[in-house]
Amino acid sequence: MNTFKPNLLVLLMTLLLAVLLSACSKNDEVVQSLHDAVAIESADECHLCGMLISNFSGPKGELFRKGLTQAEGNSVKKFCSTRDMFSFYLDPENKRNVTTMLVHDMSKSPWETPKDQYFIDAHSAWFVAGSIKTGAMGKTLASFSKQKDAQAFAAEFGGKVIDFTQVDLSVLM
Repeated sequence: MNTFKPNLLVLLMTLLLAVLLSACSKNDEVVQSLHDAVAIESADECHLCGMLISNFSGPKGELFRKGLTQAEGNSVKKFCSTRDMFSFYLDPENKRNVTTMLVHDMSKSPWETPKDQYFIDAHSAWFVAGSIKTGAMGKTLASFSKQKDAQAFAAEFGGKVIDFTQVDLSVLM
């Protein structure tokens, strides 16, 4: 005799559907937290040091923080160099509030005048630390979308190829 009741089956199916929808909504949150790059205007100042961003060569950075909206006008923090962006980000108070970090892909953009259409997600970027190329604040992290491009840059200009997880304060010194 089958003691399994249809109501129990409906309940189990509802719970399974709820779990699946919950997993989908978490993925949607990740996608929604990513932002498009904001153009660097000639009057934009570095959030960390206050220097005019467009006056300097080398890769720039942008980051977005939780809870700040476009309407408030403060959703993006722009930086004159990847070094300044990481210096800001690595502060524990800032790190936990960042949703998106963008850097220039220097395999596609000229060093002297990086182009805004070549911003990439910093979390998936490759960096060259310690090269002879400089940015706004002197030594900076050259950023690339592909490891092979970072390796070619390091072969030409020196430095060590690292990924996002290896960037810490010692690398910035």
